[in-house]
Amino acid sequence: MFDQLFNCRTTVIRHRSAPLLDARVRFLQHCQEVGSPRGTLRRKARELLVIVDRLNLSPEGTVRPEDILVAARAWAYRQPSHYKLKDAEKIRAHFVLAATQWLGFLGRLLAPPVASFQALIDEFGSYMERERGLSPMTIRGECGHVRRFLHRQWAAGRSLRDISIRHLDDAIAEKGSRDGCRRTSIRFYAASLRAFFRYAEPKGWCAPGLADAIMTPRVYRQALMPSGPSWDVVQKLLKSTEGSRPVDIRDRAILLLLAVYGLRSEEVQRLQLEDVDWERNRITIVRPKPRTIRQFPLAATVGDAILRYLTDVRRHRPSRHVFLTVRAPYGPLSRSALWKAVHDRLRPFQLSLRHQGPHALRHACATHLLEEGLSMKAIGDHLGHRNPNSTCVYAKVDLAGLREVAEIDLGGLQ
Repeated sequence: MFDQLFNCRTTVIRHRSAPLLDARVRFLQHCQEVGSPRGTLRRKARELLVIVDRLNLSPEGTVRPEDILVAARAWAYRQPSHYKLKDAEKIRAHFVLAATQWLGFLGRLLAPPVASFQALIDEFGSYMERERGLSPMTIRGECGHVRRFLHRQWAAGRSLRDISIRHLDDAIAEKGSRDGCRRTSIRFYAASLRAFFRYAEPKGWCAPGLADAIMTPRVYRQALMPSGPSWDVVQKLLKSTEGSRPVDIRDRAILLLLAVYGLRSEEVQRLQLEDVDWERNRITIVRPKPRTIRQFPLAATVGDAILRYLTDVRRHRPSRHVFLTVRAPYGPLSRSALWKAVHDRLRPFQLSLRHQGPHALRHACATHLLEEGLSMKAIGDHLGHRNPNSTCVYAKVDLAGLREVAEIDLGGLQ
């Protein structure tokens, strides 16, 4: 293994003579099997030597995650620092990631204690899917709100039976004062807590009356303007992907799907290879919110971008997802990776947008269709809106149309 990675004989001997040789080789072979290139394997091999030394690893035994964090910080901020060390936080993150992956692969990473309320949240999530028929994305959002709230209470030494309405009111107020959330986000957070405690009360998990006592902030209908970049900015975003780098080729296809069809991030993330029908020149989108399947004509520009990505960049992996990571282990894109692909290209424009990820391009698509003269009904169908009120919000951005209405001669009416 090390003969294949390093050309220097002294380096090969150093890696072979270091402790835990078999454990290091098995992990590197695993990384090679899942597609890690030679440069990545060389870096991982060097990191493993540091991990063995800094954690003082023995052949057996488990390691606590907090010990990894302490060792990583000590290594990244060691004094005197290495002459090549420019970003200590990046070094620290690499150490934590490598140690977590390796020790997890070996089965030696001590899992953090599972909070006692996790089973309750899982049951609540199953109820929302089974009885209320909510989409997976909505369930993740609601369970995430409940999990973060209960984790803070659990960290303070409170059980579910100890939680009072004062604790709920304080948590909801902190979403605005400490976390800086808007009214809409605070309302969603409070509604998630109310739904959970309404489910928990008849089961005897909590004190009675909590759900009915939760107050949510008033949200004024259509109070906010849709937040998206102009179509000129969208064109500049696409120009930033006109390169031969694998990440540029992949991101161009993603940006086109978001901007042309106004897709949600989950719709792009879940797109399968069989959803692109090359013979009939159409693309099938599974809408998670209306729970419908919609077919669109495959625009030539979008089709060319997807085809280039599939032929030049995408690795042949068992996954049927269209978009994979450009680095090993080449798995499906996560929501955070998809958000980062858009955010990193929007950031140089320094736009004051509420949404800095894929949803910003959905707004840009809707606004562009409105400027092109499409009706609200057509725009709503294109975006997959069930409620016409979801589309009517875009009427506020048609300033030219509103100005024409304001200038209508009312024939002397006062």
